[in-house]
Amino acid sequence: QVQLVESGGGSVQSGGSLRLSCAASGYSNRCMAWIRQAPGKEREGVAAIFTDRITFYADSVKGRFTISLDSAKNTLYLQMSSLKDDDTAIYYCAARKYACYNNYMNSRALDLKEYNYWGQGTQVTVSS
Repeated sequence: QVQLVESGGGSVQSGGSLRLSCAASGYSNRCMAWIRQAPGKEREGVAAIFTDRITFYADSVKGRFTISLDSAKNTLYLQMSSLKDDDTAIYYCAARKYACYNNYMNSRALDLKEYNYWGQGTQVTVSS
């Protein structure tokens, strides 16, 4: 049984930093992503990582967020810097059941429909 447990959320001032963690158990496929849902908005893909080193980012977070995967600890991270009010959201860790190291997933890395397992989410609040 796959379990994803996020941690590290909280409140921070605009321009600050936070690091989110997602501890995975029962999962070893190394195809994972961070998804967020802002108040009143639909969920959107933020960042994805395949096989520890192939990464994808939404345009809105490029240059500010860094996704990484520690395979030894089976833990996914999202380092967030230069946070803005618009980054306020619930952040979810997601994992894909099927292979991702292929051309099909290269164009769908941030597509929510491609991920099968989800954590419960962690709240990030950024205020000016």
